[in-house]
Formats: sequence, structure tokens, C-alpha cells
Amino acid sequence: MACIVQKYGGSSVADVEKLKAIADLVAAVKSRGIDVTVVVSAMGKTTDRLVETARSLSQSPPRREMDMLLSTGERITMALLSMALIEKGLSAVSLTGSQAGIITNDRHTDAQVIEVRPFRVQDEMAAGKVVIIGGFQGVSYKRDITTLGRGGSDTTAVALAAALGAERCEIYSDVDGVYSADPSLVPDAAHLPELSYPVMQEMSAAGAKVLNAHAVQFAKEKQIAIYARSTFSPGRESVVRVMPAQALTGVQAVVSEKNVTRVRMNGENAFSDFNRAMAYLEGKQVQIKEVQFADVELGHRSSRASFVVSTGNLYGWEKIRSGLSKRLGGDIAFDGGLAALSLIGEGLTRNNLVLMEAMALLEDTGIRVAGVATTSFRISFLVPEHQMEQGLRLCHDRWIGAMV
Repeated sequence: MACIVQKYGGSSVADVEKLKAIADLVAAVKSRGIDVTVVVSAMGKTTDRLVETARSLSQSPPRREMDMLLSTGERITMALLSMALIEKGLSAVSLTGSQAGIITNDRHTDAQVIEVRPFRVQDEMAAGKVVIIGGFQGVSYKRDITTLGRGGSDTTAVALAAALGAERCEIYSDVDGVYSADPSLVPDAAHLPELSYPVMQEMSAAGAKVLNAHAVQFAKEKQIAIYARSTFSPGRESVVRVMPAQALTGVQAVVSEKNVTRVRMNGENAFSDFNRAMAYLEGKQVQIKEVQFADVELGHRSSRASFVVSTGNLYGWEKIRSGLSKRLGGDIAFDGGLAALSLIGEGLTRNNLVLMEAMALLEDTGIRVAGVATTSFRISFLVPEHQMEQGLRLCHDRWIGAMV
């Protein structure tokens, strides 16, 4: 029998009435003879409220305990949706991430899925049941509950789709797919009907909130097509899949991320300071990116190193920063108040033209560029946070607005 995996998140699972409507949608799929597994997020602002409650007790709550706390949100949703389906006469069962066989590493609050053992899910589906799974969570090989970070329910859904050999993975939320920029910041952002895996992955990693970067990586490895759709406004969708070579080139999206801090080390001990900082942050399970290291002058013991930390969803950053300062003293500096502004698309770095024009565009408008990083599909600029939205609209108008 055909099998699909659906994920429902965002405001589409905000209340009981919406869960009843989702139950109708799932029942319609099941009535067509399709096996369906449903992954759900927490209802509405449940996760935010749990975070606020934790921070009322501790400004730097232990990551393990945060995982135990936050994983409860999805469990509420899965049980209620299962009840709604049973009330409609369907056979349904709810499973936690651990019961569904989602095995992760032991990195709390942003764990990585290392294996999926879907035997329980397969058994329940074979018995004719709709399986409802709490997203965003798994269990480490140490048997601790873990969570998968922002957008982790997407990762749960795609990982399950790959393990079950599903035909596709459908991601439902309150938006009808992927846009060329955040529509709340750029009202004339263009809807993108299809994207390649690398472009979507770069968008997610650079701050786009529609799909999770790790989920897209799973989909790419297993060639699982992702359909991003609106739950209650059917029609348009965005499909992430293998794209023909040269199908789309140039800038396809402009993405931004606030709450970015750059960490700098200079002097003859910069290399060893960087290693000490990296070891300390790894012990705190803090991911770094955009690493740069260089000798200021060859043959001299003077170097500089830097990296970037995304602090928006990081618990206890001020305490972590203080710990770094104590270990490295005056040899480390922090540049806060920054944002990342990224141009995403195919072939952006085959020559220097887009980079040169973007630099000139930002400079002519008085937007200070504090740093630049590139990949094959992305050009990112560190800019002052208060100038981020201006730069976002400026770049979108230049490369995408004329094509809309």
C-alpha cells in the first residue's frame, strides 16, 4: 500500500477546532487507501510558554532538563489528534519520538538524528492504524530524551519518510510554501513553486523558517521530495526536489537572521585561543559557523581568528559568553548587535559579479558590512541588526523584485 508522511505545525495545530479539521484531512487521505503517518508540533505558543516558565526559574536552564520539559508540548498534540481520529471511527495510535524509533546523538536541545528504527510504526500501520508521532524529539543512545532544535518536527517527518520508504513528505503549516524572502518583512516576496535541495538547505541554514536545514539534508540523501503547503488554504505549494542542471540560476531568495554574535581573537596566541574557545563551546554544545583564521603576516607570530554564533535560540548565552571571557581574558572580543543578510541561489560564486554588486549596493546605501562569507549557493553579509531589514528589502528589490 502507498505510504506518505505528513507534518502539521505552526498555528495549524493551535487549538482543538483546528485539530478536528486536521483529523478530517487525515481521514480523507486514509479513505483513499493510503497509509499515513502524521508528525505534529506543539500547539500554538506552548513551546514559548514552557521556555518562559523555565527561565522564570533559571536564566541558564540545564539543556537536559529543557529537553525533558519541551518534549511534552508535542505529546499533548499527538494524543489529542489521535483522540480526534478515533472519535471519527478511525483506528489511531500516538507515539513519542523514542517509541517511533528516532535515535539521536547525546547533544541536548539540538540533537542530530543518527538512526531511525521504525518497527513499531510499521507494525501499527500494518494493523490499519493512523500513526501520530510527536515531532521535534527522539532518544539518545544513552536513553535520554532529546530535542532536535528549531524546526525539528520537519526533521522527524523527513527522517521517518526516508525510513518508511514513503512516496513523499508533506509539510503543512500556516504558509503556502517557500517565498523569496520573509513575507512579513518583504510584502512583495515571490512564491517559489520549486527549489533544489542545496538552495533550500542554504535558505534554512541562513535563517528561513519554513523548513529545517537538517530535514532538507535527510531528504537530499534519500531523494525524498518535500511538499510545503498551507494546512487550510489548499492551492499553491513549494516542492523541494532534485532539479535539472541549470534549471534556475542567479539569486532566488534573500534571507536574514537576527541575534548574531561574532567572536574575535587576535595576536600571537590567536590559534591556541581559538582552539580553547572551540573546546569550551563544544562542551557547552554551542555550534559555531563562518570560521576564519589567518596569519596577519607570513613569518610573524601574529594571527587572527573569528567565528559566528547564532544566539537567538541559544539558552544561557550571556553565561556562556562570560565563561569564555574568563578563560581567555582580554584576548577575546565579542561583536554583538549583528545580523546576517544572505543571497541564496544557484551559481552565485561562479564569478565575482553578484558579490561586487551587492557590496557596492550596501555601501552606497550606508549599510556597514562587518564581514562576508560565501559558499557555492550563498553569499552572506554581517551587518548591523538595525540595518538588516533595509538591506533585505534593498537586495530583494534589486535581484528579485524586477522578476516578479
